[in-house]
Amino acid sequence: MTFRDWFPRGAQEWIPGQGDNEGEEILESTPPPPRRPFRLGKLPLLAGAALVLFSGLPWLARWVTDLWWFRSLGQETVFWTRILPQWGLFAVALVASSAFTFLNWRLAVSRGFADLPGPHPAGRWILGASLVLGVLNGLGTRGAWGLVLRFLHAQPFGTADPVFHRDLGFYVFSLPFWRFAQGWFSGLLLTTLAGCLLVYFLGRSVQLLEGRPWVSPAVRGHLAVLGASLLLLWGAGWWLDRYDLLLSPGGIVFGAGYVDLHVKLPALYLNVGAAAVAAVLLAVNLFRPLWRPSLVALAVLLGAGWIAGVVVPGIVQQYVVKPNEYEMEKPYLRFHMDATLKAYGLDRIRALSVTPSGETTPEDLRADLDTVRNIRLWDYGPLLRTYKQLQEIRSYYDFSDVDIDRYNFDESGVHRQVMLSVRELDSSQLQNPTWVNRHLEFTHGFGVVMNPVNEVAPGGMPVLFVKDLPPKASVSLDIRRPQVYFGEKTNTYALVRTEVKEFDYPMGDANARSTYEGTGGVPLGSLWRRLLFALRFRDTEILFTGSLRPDSRVLFRRSLGEVLREMAPFLAYDDDPYPVVLGGRILWVQDAYTATDRIPYSKPLAIEDPSLEGLNGVNYLRNSVKITLDAYDGTVRFYLMDPADPLAATWARVFPGLFRPVSEMPEGLRAHLRYPEGLFEVQSELYRVYHMTDTNTYYNKEDVWEVSPAGREKRLSPNYVTMKLLGKEKPEFALIVPFMPVGRSNLIGWMAGRCDPEHYGELVVYQFPKQKLIFGPPQIEALIDQNPEISAQMSLWSQRGSDVIRGDLLVVPIGKSLLYVQPLYLKAERGELPELKRVILSTGGRVVWAETFREALTLLVGEDVLGGGKAAKRRPPAAPAVREAEPRPEGEGGVPSPGTKDLARKAQELFEQAQQASRAGDWAAYGQKLRELEAVLRRLVEAGEGPR
Repeated sequence: MTFRDWFPRGAQEWIPGQGDNEGEEILESTPPPPRRPFRLGKLPLLAGAALVLFSGLPWLARWVTDLWWFRSLGQETVFWTRILPQWGLFAVALVASSAFTFLNWRLAVSRGFADLPGPHPAGRWILGASLVLGVLNGLGTRGAWGLVLRFLHAQPFGTADPVFHRDLGFYVFSLPFWRFAQGWFSGLLLTTLAGCLLVYFLGRSVQLLEGRPWVSPAVRGHLAVLGASLLLLWGAGWWLDRYDLLLSPGGIVFGAGYVDLHVKLPALYLNVGAAAVAAVLLAVNLFRPLWRPSLVALAVLLGAGWIAGVVVPGIVQQYVVKPNEYEMEKPYLRFHMDATLKAYGLDRIRALSVTPSGETTPEDLRADLDTVRNIRLWDYGPLLRTYKQLQEIRSYYDFSDVDIDRYNFDESGVHRQVMLSVRELDSSQLQNPTWVNRHLEFTHGFGVVMNPVNEVAPGGMPVLFVKDLPPKASVSLDIRRPQVYFGEKTNTYALVRTEVKEFDYPMGDANARSTYEGTGGVPLGSLWRRLLFALRFRDTEILFTGSLRPDSRVLFRRSLGEVLREMAPFLAYDDDPYPVVLGGRILWVQDAYTATDRIPYSKPLAIEDPSLEGLNGVNYLRNSVKITLDAYDGTVRFYLMDPADPLAATWARVFPGLFRPVSEMPEGLRAHLRYPEGLFEVQSELYRVYHMTDTNTYYNKEDVWEVSPAGREKRLSPNYVTMKLLGKEKPEFALIVPFMPVGRSNLIGWMAGRCDPEHYGELVVYQFPKQKLIFGPPQIEALIDQNPEISAQMSLWSQRGSDVIRGDLLVVPIGKSLLYVQPLYLKAERGELPELKRVILSTGGRVVWAETFREALTLLVGEDVLGGGKAAKRRPPAAPAVREAEPRPEGEGGVPSPGTKDLARKAQELFEQAQQASRAGDWAAYGQKLRELEAVLRRLVEAGEGPR
């Protein structure tokens, strides 16, 4: 294309005064040579079509197989509800933006080059550019499908914000939609205006003459309409900014403070007015030229708005608010506290004041035997290692984690608290990982392992209620379908109902095998289906294997997390799904959360726990959905636990076939529901600050609690316990966590999340009096460390090459008293099988230990309350002295050294002196005495071992 094609008038278009007859003759004297029309041959066209086809086939394969997958789960409407709005938005955005830009740019060409004969060559490119822009806008708009559907199906919260008095649903559902619409139209107008200005500049309809803008009268109206429309949209954006002040993170608390509402809000009104005035002035240009006054007015008004919105707030904050911060921010502190409590469900907590007794008595224990008999002695980590060593059976089986639940194994109605884990298949550990082995033969895990939380077998091993392959149960528990095709870590596809019998479990010289009988998966009978799945998995073996039958099926997306993220990506998921054995099958139970970061004044989450990092930033959280996944056939059920939650109710209207009412949940399953640990951690983390109801107390942070003291290596986590809440007659399953004052080690209270069906989801807080000392976990751990007998024995174990593993320190409420329990495990330095070696108990500042829980409890309270035996001699209030070394037979170390008794006496004296220094607050002397005690204990151990 030549210079003449673009500018037929020649150089006069660019150089004023040029273009006389002589110049025109020079240009016209060298006409361009005739051009042959360009035509594409058939071969390039075919090659291009083939390229598009083959590059699009994998996408088509994934799209179609996804449809089949949703259909196999009975959720085809979910698939279409997600797909159709996406492509509908794409089509609307494509047509609207392409048409708008094309019409405006074509108008610009026709007016900017109005004096040219015939159409301008630039017009050939307008349609293509408009279509490209439309495609880009359409692709960018597809992702807003969820936002649009939430807006269309929004449900009210029933609570208004305290400033503008709009329902909270406006901030969660409507405001994001209007923000998106304002940004989309602003971007479209700005792009269109920029294209028009470029065309008008090339056509010299817009120029700078002697430093002043000059606009041709022919295009003035067009630019004025576009500019005024853009200004009005900007004004609408500033109008919406008012509401975002209530989500401001920059003040003394999250949300609008004094400066936001008294300085920044008026500045936004000023900006809105400036945009409106400037838009009117631009509109006047339709009738008379007022470009300069319009731009000057816009600059002045926006400058004033900038000063008022950026400069003045800092001055007011520094010199007006800061010297009187509490009084001026007091109303907004109250807004923040109330909004945070409500957003996280903390406003429904039942707080009770309790004065605990000094120590646990035999009477307390007898009144709450169900709690005592369900105290957990097994830690998750050591028990998982034990499962792996004893019950994996083969290297290709694996246990992901250990979970805790309760079961009723007989008709007595008494629940047993148990720990269990599912034996999943880890195909990466197959000794011969051929394609047939990975996808046809080794397709599933098998069974569960289960043990009671409180029983220990000889040798320090757990007592297994369910064990081995095939699963053998010593309790009344039916597992008719032990095969595990869907689990936490199953990540390969499986072809089932094939000519290859599937491996179940090893059995002597021959292996037990089975054929899949479930309804899960996608039929794989036709060549067309095999082709699409071969493209999806990039695996040609599916096409050429001779093992498939007409009724063969493919199971894919077998990981619980992958299934749920695909079906309901709008939900957040708890980090700890757990298995339930019910009706002969294994079900996975997953807690799901509805969350948003759009609640005015509510505090956003900022938690360091890695398992909760995905929730950081949200400021509203509800456990409104429970999900079950059948480990055998992959059936998924979504149960709506809290239909009053506006977010859950909105999604239920968007996907009407996805959620089921909780009334449809089987009663047997409801008996296994747990208060989710992730939500409980969030609520306890917030409640340690937001239990303060007085604004002045909150402002000064006078009564902040903590769950784990700063600097502690192992974080105190919530624990599931079977217990009897104060004033209740029946024990129940609950999740509890203790609270301590910040910087202190004593206990100030504890929180319980109730799990049983009749009280599910209720939160109770028991708060202790501040003037009474109640030992907290750090103090109990210090007492354990200071116990000479325990310290000496642990040192001895370590010297003999064993790893001493201290389990979680559990705080177990027994009536109005507290019982502390810590299991102690021993593991060979080069081994992986920990043994439960001791149980440490403490109450009222006293510490005892023994080989079994029953023995330790008898030592602690002086009576065998679990066995009804004779009273045992109670330990003295002070920590016990170091046990003397027992005489050894000849040939096994000889007779103890005569100085052993003196060393034991010296250790006792040093321990008592350390205790006196601790009570006096003389920490330097306390540390010195402990160091001396350690040296004496080391000598005592050496003397006890005798010569080697």
